[in-house]
Amino acid sequence: MAEDAVCSGFFRAAEGSDLSCLDKFQDSGFLQSVFGNILEAIYNFFAALLNPGMWLDWSNGEALMRFIYYGASQELFYVILTIFLIVTGLGIWKKDIMWACVRGLEGFANTVGRFVAWAGLFMVVQQIVIVFLQRIFTRPDISIGFGIPLQFDISWFAEELKLFNALVVCLCVSYTFVQGGHVRVDLIYAGVKFRTKKVIDMFGALCFMVPFATITWLYGWFFLWRHLVTPNPSASDSLELLLRKSRLLKWNVETIGFSPNGFNGYFLFKVLLCAFCIMVLLQAIAVFYRSLVEFREGEASENKYLDKDTLGEGEEAYEGTH
Repeated sequence: MAEDAVCSGFFRAAEGSDLSCLDKFQDSGFLQSVFGNILEAIYNFFAALLNPGMWLDWSNGEALMRFIYYGASQELFYVILTIFLIVTGLGIWKKDIMWACVRGLEGFANTVGRFVAWAGLFMVVQQIVIVFLQRIFTRPDISIGFGIPLQFDISWFAEELKLFNALVVCLCVSYTFVQGGHVRVDLIYAGVKFRTKKVIDMFGALCFMVPFATITWLYGWFFLWRHLVTPNPSASDSLELLLRKSRLLKWNVETIGFSPNGFNGYFLFKVLLCAFCIMVLLQAIAVFYRSLVEFREGEASENKYLDKDTLGEGEEAYEGTH
């Protein structure tokens, strides 16, 4: 019986034992499980940093399978949770640390969003070029390059327009949030007090944004890798099973399009789905931290350090309508 088993070592990997003292501690109840996983997360974090070859050496099938497994694992969840709790504790102790996190996360969202937003312009220009080449010059393909041209059928470029749209949707989501550009339905928010608004924002970030991003990541992560490698990894596979599969592992990047000469890089959309989850998760943390520190400091700190785009002096009446 598990109660009679003698444990050796505290962490699972400490002595290679099937049952560690941490295993027995985590089986004692819910709170013990959470606390034990947080303790193990600290160990796992430093173990991953000190042994990068075990999960970053993708020339080794076992290392790649470890990367796939831990990318959507309970261990990764508790590592992120532990880092969040530590940073939050430091931020509560010193508000400047929390403000620094807010400025860093919102600055990252703005930088990525402002850069990727140019994809919208490229999408329009490319569509115009396609129309001209098809309707006026009756060209069947487009050749791009110097010396060694890159030549694809026009239908390839027509379908590739979806990628520009996906870039804007997935990578500008946090930028749009920072700029206040998302459509919102306000039933009670506008009429409540300032600190009540901050509580609503904190609740929404932790109870809606974080679970949404987490669940989407869990589906999207294995959805991505099933179209990059064979044998196909599954969310239900244990680490031991994935390591056994690694003996037959080989890259098999999806290159099938919807039409014979159409765009064949659809695995990029699956990469963007995972990137979308990361952007939403980081923005949820930024919203929570901003709301918490504004709740503590009061109305005078509302929108402090907020870097919003502007149309320029004298254009205030048009702000928020573009």
